[in-house]
Amino acid sequence: MTREINIASTKLGGNNPLFIIAGPCVIESEEIAFHTAGILKEICRRINLPLLFKSSYDKANRTSLSSFRGPGLEKGLRILSDVRSKFDIPIISDIHSVEEVKPASEVLDALQIPAFLCRQTDLILAASKTGSPVNIKKGQFLAPWDVKNIIEKFISTGNQNIFFTERGTSFGYNNLVVDFRGLSIMRAFGYPVIFDVTHSLQLPGGQGKSSGGQREFAEPLARAAVAVGVDGLFMEVHPEPDKALCDGPNMIKVDEVEKILSSVKAIDQLVKYPPVSWDSL
Repeated sequence: MTREINIASTKLGGNNPLFIIAGPCVIESEEIAFHTAGILKEICRRINLPLLFKSSYDKANRTSLSSFRGPGLEKGLRILSDVRSKFDIPIISDIHSVEEVKPASEVLDALQIPAFLCRQTDLILAASKTGSPVNIKKGQFLAPWDVKNIIEKFISTGNQNIFFTERGTSFGYNNLVVDFRGLSIMRAFGYPVIFDVTHSLQLPGGQGKSSGGQREFAEPLARAAVAVGVDGLFMEVHPEPDKALCDGPNMIKVDEVEKILSSVKAIDQLVKYPPVSWDSL
């Protein structure tokens, strides 16, 4: 069992139900953020799963110079704050530099360190010193046991509120592959582990000036990860993924999220609360 972490009024890890982190890859507009958050809240209410709304105010690591990055720190945090106020759901977003940590932590319920920055010591320490819960996305270049070094950096400040997200491992060019053994290895360190459904489907730089993706595999990978045993799922969703300004090929249409979550919830309940055998009585 992993450590239990409080994020606003919800709990992640321990023996709690599957935790959902979801939202558009990047904040494209207030309208899309509100629309998506409203649908996600209703879906998670019906299924009875906790929701943490995620969308990035800036996507600093884009394939091309011309790629859309988002509204920026100030406007993006305002939109996220409005999402929380309007829908009463906690919010998380990426931080990219030490300078962003303080203003972001004053608004967000949890901070997220992107995969390519997961070894940046100064950023990890600055995020930890806020006392906030921090999701660190394991880089696709790291072995699962390498997260131990990240943990040691993070908890050196006294903050134990760390959790990890697995997004697959680089496999040749423009491809990611998930080693499901890694989920168990990472959880063995005692901190919650999230499976990134949609980035695991990404084909980085696969379209030349943008990334490709294979969203048709979202449900089977999500089911597999929950069966192995994870504390939550991360998925980027959009009302119209094919028109999205970032990561469209691997994002899930928001209307299709309920089917996936209903499926994985049943698996999560079986994994965490297995039926009692008559032989054990």
